[in-house]
Amino acid sequence: MPMKTLITALLLSAATLSAAAAPVDRYGYTLPPSMQKKKQPAAPKKKAAPAVDYVGEYVNFGDWQEVRAFLDDVAARDGFERAELNALMAQIRYVDSAVQLVKPAPPGKPKNWQAYSKLMIDPVRIDAGVKFWNENSEALSRAEALYGVPAEIVVGILGVETVYGRNTGRFRVLDALTTLAFAYPEAPQRRERMAFFRGELESTLLFARQAGVDPLSLKGSFAGAIGMPQFMPSSVIKYAVDFDGSGKVDLLNSSVDAIGSVAAFLAGHGWQREQAGPVVYAATVSPNRAWEPMLGRGLAATYRPQELVAAGVTPAVAPPEQLYGLVDLQNGAEPTEYWLANGNFFAITQYNRSYFYAMSVVELGRAVRLARAAAGVSSGM
Repeated sequence: MPMKTLITALLLSAATLSAAAAPVDRYGYTLPPSMQKKKQPAAPKKKAAPAVDYVGEYVNFGDWQEVRAFLDDVAARDGFERAELNALMAQIRYVDSAVQLVKPAPPGKPKNWQAYSKLMIDPVRIDAGVKFWNENSEALSRAEALYGVPAEIVVGILGVETVYGRNTGRFRVLDALTTLAFAYPEAPQRRERMAFFRGELESTLLFARQAGVDPLSLKGSFAGAIGMPQFMPSSVIKYAVDFDGSGKVDLLNSSVDAIGSVAAFLAGHGWQREQAGPVVYAATVSPNRAWEPMLGRGLAATYRPQELVAAGVTPAVAPPEQLYGLVDLQNGAEPTEYWLANGNFFAITQYNRSYFYAMSVVELGRAVRLARAAAGVSSGM
């Protein structure tokens, strides 16, 4: 949601849960039993209860040595009053559910693209995407003209992230970020992860001061991502734009600001309008596995089509002459899918460092575009 570039899925996308699959978080990890919804017997219909915010438990973060050192640095670096930071920290709560959600998947759990895609590319998101595109076609066209990012990619991201604003998160951003900045669970690169979240905590304070809002009023995902596009606070500062001309940036309530900001983010992370054709091309691979060293070469397109073909990768259709990466989408016990992905696919992975995420954005956007066309609505692009 930036540095969404480092959060493979640390940002929480609300998923419409399939009856055939266990609930998962944005990484594709199964949620812990305590956070899974239990199936209840049918009951008479009644008015839905309001959504309940996630409320943590009080701990005195201000007594923690690392917290005090952090606040000293922020006060000196950014000109905050130390007493104000102390008063703010006294109101912050520890959120154990955020800690549980960032824990890595159990060892040996197979990845399954087909199961993941069924959660992300479903009729609810497709129908909502058609409605969103119809209502915001002018802003989507303007964003494409300005930033070069097609409407279907922006629509795909906003659908995967929050179902077009339906699920923007109910954690207090300061609670989630402080918890992860100072109480991140034991995991590889724990110190790096905590440093990242400390940077986002500082960015939240800066953003709140800049926008003139109470930082405790900000709500978002378990990882501190904000608004319809689920931007991390540092990305709000760097990439969010007032695309509707209201005089302020509002990623929670303004679809137009969300559209412009997503396009600005992708353009700032390597999206190239001159890239020809689709962002991915289906491919098959030879049994000799000479292509295997081409996997896992980082989130970048580095190979010419002829290099891939020489290694035994055969695209279903001849792709344009540009650079590609070889992407593998594992399907549990079923055969792995292989795709050639150009640089724009890898620009999407800077939003969330996951092949599954980027492919779900591409496929959801495509499904929405085709659904609009089937309804007789031109894309206007």
